[in-house]
Amino acid sequence: MEYRDMPYVWFDYYAGAFERLNTELSLGLSDAQTERSLKVLKDYNPGINYREVDYPPEKIFGDVTAGWNTDIPIKEIIKCFFGAMNLKAFIYPESVEVLKELKRRGLIIGTYTNVVSGMPDEMHKSYFSELLPYFDIYVSSCSCGFRKPNPRGLEVIAEKFRLSPDEMIFVGDEKKDPETAKRFGCRSVLVNRSEEPRKFGQDFTVKSLTELLDGKIIS
Repeated sequence: MEYRDMPYVWFDYYAGAFERLNTELSLGLSDAQTERSLKVLKDYNPGINYREVDYPPEKIFGDVTAGWNTDIPIKEIIKCFFGAMNLKAFIYPESVEVLKELKRRGLIIGTYTNVVSGMPDEMHKSYFSELLPYFDIYVSSCSCGFRKPNPRGLEVIAEKFRLSPDEMIFVGDEKKDPETAKRFGCRSVLVNRSEEPRKFGQDFTVKSLTELLDGKIIS
């Protein structure tokens, strides 16, 4: 799944989200308050200031809203903020059928995903709810407290099912995914749907998830 038409770093969308937030919730924020809140959220953005530790949305937006004269619950503020971005989730068409087949073969399927900084886990999961029934375990940066390429999420999966790294394979489509696998000690598959070669240290490269079913990668 990916959020369509969104950049790697979402900072350019923050100002518009705060403007809509200010209007819809009648917050009466001054320009100075908005600028301060923008800076706080920018400082938390891992694409701008690299970090592997993750923080709960309530912590992030608690800092963002410090000094606001409002009793509106943080959860409502967060919901309105991300709602202002009109996010569009795109699930690649082969995803469900591949997951179904992997389940039919008896494989354990887990996911380790980075959640957008400040977004609640439940909101993130709502964008790909049709995939969740096929996962034996869902691990996110929110739930384990660390962001890829930190391998903590893979460690959680391994501990849950008593697996060793050599029994696992990590599939992803970003540079950080093979790095996460390497730091954990398992094999990696990079999904590269472009025509441009990408060498990030992955063990295998596929153009579509259906290639996972041909027996060369997952037996």
